[in-house]
Amino acid sequence: MRCHNRNTLLPAQSTSLITIKRISYYEVLNATNKFDEENLIGIGNFGSVYRGIFLDGMIVAIKVFNLDLEGANKSFDTKCHILCNIRHRNLVKVITSCSNLDLKALVLEYMPNGNLNKWLSSSNYFLNIVQRLEIMIDVTSALEYLHHGYPSPIVHCDLKPSNILMDEDMVAHVADFGIAKLFTEDQRISLTKMLGTI
Repeated sequence: MRCHNRNTLLPAQSTSLITIKRISYYEVLNATNKFDEENLIGIGNFGSVYRGIFLDGMIVAIKVFNLDLEGANKSFDTKCHILCNIRHRNLVKVITSCSNLDLKALVLEYMPNGNLNKWLSSSNYFLNIVQRLEIMIDVTSALEYLHHGYPSPIVHCDLKPSNILMDEDMVAHVADFGIAKLFTEDQRISLTKMLGTI
C-alpha cells in the first residue's frame, strides 16, 4: 500500500494540452537577479540552472540553455509545450518556458534537498536502507511513466544521480527527462561523444 500511494499516476493529457503562460526574458532576468552566481545551482551539458524567485514569491529552478549548441531550434516552443503537459509525482514539473532570440529557458519545480549524487557521495549526508529503496521505487515509477504512461514514449538518455532531485519530503524526482528531445539527433550524438557515455 505504501508503494502504491507513493507512485500514484496523474492522468496524461492525451487529447488536449494545458495552456501555459510563457514568461519573458526580463522576468527570468529579475527572478535570477541578472543570473547572479549566488543563484547558480549547477552547470550541465545543455546549459546552466539558476534558483529564481518571481514577484509573487514562487521559488523555481530556471534551466538556461547554451545557445551556442544550436539546440534551441524552431521546434523548441512545441516541444516545451509538450513537456509542460507531462505530469507524474516523480518527475520534476516543467512549469513554463521562455523562448526568444536572446534566451531559451525552462522554468522547473524547485527541489530544496538537491540531487541524489550529493546524498550518495558526501559524508555530511546519510540515506538509510528504507530511504534508498523508496528512491529506487520513485525513479523506476517515473521511468515506467515516461516509457508507457504517455501517448508518445520518452527515453531519458541521461539518467544519473545528479539528474535525480529530492523534494522537501525526500521524494525523488527525475529531472531533464525530455531535454534530449529538444535537440537534433546529430547534436545528441555529438554530446554523447563529448561525454564518453552512452
